Amino acid sequence: MKHRHMITFSRIIRTGAVNFVRNAWLAIAAMAVMVVTLTIVLFSVITNATFTNTIDNITTKIDISVYLKDGITTTQSDKLVNELKQLPNVAGVRYLTKEMALQEYKQQNAGNQSLLAAISETDNPLPATIKVKPRDLNKVQSIEAFLTKPANAALQTPESPSYNGDRKAAIDKIAHATSILRKAGVIAVLLFTLISVLIIFNTIQMAIFNRRDELTIMRLLGASTWYIRGPFVVESIIYGILSAIISVLFVHALFVAASSTLQASSLGLLDINYAARYFSAHFWMLLTVQLGLGILIGAASSIVATRRYLKFKTVK
Repeated sequence: MKHRHMITFSRIIRTGAVNFVRNAWLAIAAMAVMVVTLTIVLFSVITNATFTNTIDNITTKIDISVYLKDGITTTQSDKLVNELKQLPNVAGVRYLTKEMALQEYKQQNAGNQSLLAAISETDNPLPATIKVKPRDLNKVQSIEAFLTKPANAALQTPESPSYNGDRKAAIDKIAHATSILRKAGVIAVLLFTLISVLIIFNTIQMAIFNRRDELTIMRLLGASTWYIRGPFVVESIIYGILSAIISVLFVHALFVAASSTLQASSLGLLDINYAARYFSAHFWMLLTVQLGLGILIGAASSIVATRRYLKFKTVK
C-alpha cells in the first residue's frame, strides 16, 4: 500500500514537471509577475530593517533638552527627573547643572573661538538642563505633553523644551516619512501578491482547458481528484521555487552593482551599505522565506483554480 502511494506521488511530481516544460511560455508569464512580487517582498523586509536601524541611529543622537529656571530647588529638579524616567517612551535621562551645561557647551564649540569668547565675557548664562532620550520618534508627543503640563512648565524657561520649531519639524518629517514608506511597502506587497495569484490562477485555468479531454478520460478511468489536481499544484510550486530563487539572485546582483557604482553610502533614509550587510547576514533566512512564500502562492492559486474549474468533490 505504501509502495503504491509512493509510485502515485512520484508520478504526480513527474507529470507536474513535464507540464511545466510543456507550458513554458505560460510559465514564464506567471513567473515574471511572481518574481516581481517576491522581489518587492524581499525589498520590503530589507528596507524595513534598514529604516529601523537608521531610525535607531538617529534616535540615539537626538535628545530633548529641558531648560530649568535658575530659581528652582534641587527637590523640584530631582522630582522632574524621576518622573521623566518613568515615562514609557523615555530611554534615558541626564541632568546637567549650570556648570556642567557650560562645560559641555565649551566642548561642543571648541572650534568656534568667537562663541567661546562671547560666553566667557559674562557670568554663566546657561540654565541647568535635563536631556531626555526618546525610545520612539513617532511618540515624542507623549514626552512633550508631560513637559507642557502647567506644574512642569512652571519649572522651565520659555525656550524649553528644545523639541520645537525647526528641530521638531525635522524629527516629525523623519518619523512621518518612515511610517509612509513602511505602509507603501505593505500595500505594494499585497497588491502584487493578488496580481500573482490571479495570473497563476488564469495560467492553470488555461492549462486545464487545453487538457480538458485528457482530464475527462482520466476521471472516467477512475483517477482520484488529487491524482488529477496534483500535477497542477506541482507545476505551480515549481513556479514559486524558481521565482523565489530568481528574486533572491536579482536582489543580490543589485547590491553587488550598487556597492561598486554608488559613491554615496546612503540614499535618504536608506543606508545601502547596511542593507547589503543585512542581506548577506540573513541570506539563507531570506531565501527560505522567499521559497515558502513562492510555494504558498503557487500552491494556493492552483488549488483554488482546480477546485473552481475541474468541479470535482474534495477527496477526504
